[in-house]
Amino acid sequence: MIDYKSTAFYRSAFALCFAAVAVFANLHLMQPLLPELSRQFALSPLVVSTSYTIGTLCLGLSLLVYASLSDAWGRKKLLLLTLMGMTVSTFMLLWVESFSSLLFWRALQGCFLGGLPAIAIAWMGEEYAKPALVTAVGYYISANSLGGISGRLLAGGLADLGHWQWVFWPMTLLGVLSCYFIWRFLPAATQFQAKPFRLKQALSDNWFHLRQPLLLLTYLIGGLNFLVFLNQYTYISFVLADTPFNLSSSLIGLLFITYLTGTLGSALSSRIAQRLSTPGAMALGIVVMMLGSAVTLLPSLWLIVAGFFISAFGFFLCHSLASSWVSQHATRAKASASALYLVFYYVGASSGGLYLQPFWQAANWTGIVVGSVVMYLVTLLLCCWLWRLQHKKLG
Repeated sequence: MIDYKSTAFYRSAFALCFAAVAVFANLHLMQPLLPELSRQFALSPLVVSTSYTIGTLCLGLSLLVYASLSDAWGRKKLLLLTLMGMTVSTFMLLWVESFSSLLFWRALQGCFLGGLPAIAIAWMGEEYAKPALVTAVGYYISANSLGGISGRLLAGGLADLGHWQWVFWPMTLLGVLSCYFIWRFLPAATQFQAKPFRLKQALSDNWFHLRQPLLLLTYLIGGLNFLVFLNQYTYISFVLADTPFNLSSSLIGLLFITYLTGTLGSALSSRIAQRLSTPGAMALGIVVMMLGSAVTLLPSLWLIVAGFFISAFGFFLCHSLASSWVSQHATRAKASASALYLVFYYVGASSGGLYLQPFWQAANWTGIVVGSVVMYLVTLLLCCWLWRLQHKKLG
């Protein structure tokens, strides 16, 4: 086992965190570019947003495959293969000339992006001693956020300097470096035991999880919340790019700094749950998201930004608690239970544009807020249902 503060700990944690920055930067870099792509390809917001959401959709679906394959093939080998695939597909995005080509390579990139989220935590859980594991997971989650923010900022800035495709040069370099660091610094597994891949068993485990109310409700809460939260950023990009704001791609990218309050929400989640219970704290997070959404209706750029800061706190408060709830209440095949949560999470993100588009067509940003509050009310009811099931089980 790798001990905390050992050389192996720092080298392996650095490699995994660097790869996380590369993966999540690639996943989210398209979001601030959507207004520019809409102008360049003469497409509607809904159609052009598929260049972003197809990546999250393919990532989410690929998790079902990678979690099981890594049990059979080995963590490091599969992780390297997926990072190499990510790097090649990112490089190919430099040369696309049509929107259909962009969608193809983004879909392929999304399939490869799923490797790290499916494998990293499992590798840490097997190879790190407990004190090292807690610290490394914290580093890894922070790297996820850093990657998402930096990818958006870099894409917006380079789009203003020249062309939207320029961002794929540094992203390709990040991919090459992540492959090298994983190969060089991630040690050979000492605790891994290969398990033959059995499709029937994998399907049986997933079907079992879906039949557990305590898990299914949590899957729905996480997926439906992300469906709204992530796609609010997509539609507000079009609002901020238009009059009266007329913001550039780089300034729109700065909006994603609001994710930083999510770090605070995640950090405080366990304390809040101790006072309110986990379902109660998740419900509080949803109420906070509703409040943040309402604030964005006020006709001021600074208040819109403040609303997103508020929403990010509420979202990550709820998301972190939902993730831990799944791990605590899965009675078997915990890895597949957690992977299934992420499938709902990313599939929800991918379908949010379709859900919110009619609200956008009816009343622009006001419609988006109305549609968001409607969905948040649904997830709030699901939290109440979860709270009731928890108390019935304890009683």
